[in-house]
Amino acid sequence: MKKVKIILAIIVLALYAYQLITGNTELMPYSMLFLGAMMLVTGLGEFQKDRKEGFLGYFVVSLFLFFVSILGLLLN
Repeated sequence: MKKVKIILAIIVLALYAYQLITGNTELMPYSMLFLGAMMLVTGLGEFQKDRKEGFLGYFVVSLFLFFVSILGLLLN
């Protein structure tokens, strides 16, 4: 679980760094999709540690990020 979270964090960091350097925001829905996946994996880790409140927060934020990224992909 920790390796998946680190891989997703590296992908998100690379995508946002690329967007910041180039000023190109066409990859924003993809970076938000990976950020939502990272939040979901982090929330599942919290759920395994029996921290239900943390899981709920991460889960709600990841659902919001998935929704916004899908809208961004459909509207472009």
